[in-house]
Amino acid sequence: MADVLDDLRMDCTNKDEIIANPEELAELKKESGNQQYKLKQYRQALPLYTEAIELCPDIPAYYGNRSACYMMLNRYHDALEDARKSVQLDSAFVKGYIRILKCGIALGDVMTADQAVKHIKIMEPDNNATIKNELASLETLKKFEADALKAYNKQDFRTVVYCMDRCLSQAPNCCKYKTTKGECLAYLGRYEEAQELVNGILHIDKGNADAIYVRGMCMFYEDNIDSACQHFMQVLRLAPDHKKAMDLYKRAKLLKKKKDEGNDAFKNCRFQDALNLYTEALKVDPFNKKTNAKLYFNRATVYSKLNKLADAVSDCTSALKLDDNYLKALLRRAKCYMDLGEYEEAVKDYEKACKMDKNREHKRLLNDAKLALKKSKRKDYYKILGVERNATEDEIKKAYRKRALVHHPDRHANASDAEKKEQEKKFKELGEAYGILSDSKKKARYDSGQDLEDGFDGMPDFDPSQVFQTFFSGGGGHGGEYSFQGGAFPGFSFQFG
Repeated sequence: MADVLDDLRMDCTNKDEIIANPEELAELKKESGNQQYKLKQYRQALPLYTEAIELCPDIPAYYGNRSACYMMLNRYHDALEDARKSVQLDSAFVKGYIRILKCGIALGDVMTADQAVKHIKIMEPDNNATIKNELASLETLKKFEADALKAYNKQDFRTVVYCMDRCLSQAPNCCKYKTTKGECLAYLGRYEEAQELVNGILHIDKGNADAIYVRGMCMFYEDNIDSACQHFMQVLRLAPDHKKAMDLYKRAKLLKKKKDEGNDAFKNCRFQDALNLYTEALKVDPFNKKTNAKLYFNRATVYSKLNKLADAVSDCTSALKLDDNYLKALLRRAKCYMDLGEYEEAVKDYEKACKMDKNREHKRLLNDAKLALKKSKRKDYYKILGVERNATEDEIKKAYRKRALVHHPDRHANASDAEKKEQEKKFKELGEAYGILSDSKKKARYDSGQDLEDGFDGMPDFDPSQVFQTFFSGGGGHGGEYSFQGGAFPGFSFQFG
């Protein structure tokens, strides 16, 4: 028998060729597994422990050894199952409970870890040194799990991500912590990070419902609603009671329905209906930034059709807050600013648009806005004369004649000093306006927004009385006599006819 055992020690892997007592053979398998384990050849050790268990399925230590091997291979679910089997066979098997504790921590299963600690303390009340590190890790998990739950309920997702990182530092293989972190990253708009995190889980476990749910979230919040719905349906097939997936699936379907109905109403010129539908769609999910940005833009387009330009600007601004690279919303807002006469804001938006996409059309729009801004900062001579921009030469003359007689300073010789200054100012502006608009070349340059000769805007050397005298002494072509005496200007007496 001794010779047989020696042969077994030389080659214990071929039990079909060597006949021995099952208990002795199982022990040899275990010893060979231990040798491989010491050499860190865990994959080679694993089948040896399995063979030992098959030979003697009632030995707690064999399950304990294989549990340790599974742990080194990061197969903590398998390790936990073996550790539990070991303490079922021997309720006093302390190593089994220690491995349950380690697995519980690695899997983020605080309850399982807590139960294991209770058993260990009962069996070895004065020997906590062996699980000192595990106790510290367990307390860390408890603290940050509790903090994360409070933060999640407050929708403080940044804090949840922080807490999950602290938990993962103790339990780097915990899928629960990873999917929770991934969910909160999705809420924060960090979709690429979230998908990368859960894709790692799905590479190992393709049926992980929580990981599939997070992928669906990312697609939903990136405005890929159809693909998102497919993911949520897959989650519900795997886990019919998955409340989050069911809720988001319903919201995704509702959001798509409202958005499509709004688009259809807009195409059929039912603008008020479109406005109502887009407003309803915006209430479905405040976290869906990309879709909501498009909805704000769509509603802004409706407002502009209804000539509610201030509301259109507000919605474009909301869209840009959600997506600061939304070129269409930027251009729409710039157009509304132009229509509202807010040219400085329009120039700013068109400048941003050119930085985002420097094409010929955007350059043209920017130049138009700059020209409009330039025009807006000059005096409006048409408004001063009280005529339209398409007024004829005769209409311009009549307007000047009428207003010049009203505001001539000599007519207000007996007025207060403040009133005299006001009338002098208006009289001077009338002269400026007539001097430009009655000259075809200057008028053309003024209308096109071009710069005129130096000193044009305000014309400090301009003599309004000279324009008045020239107009009434023959330039105006009107009969009659007008005489003002004792005013701020020398008296005039013009005889026509």
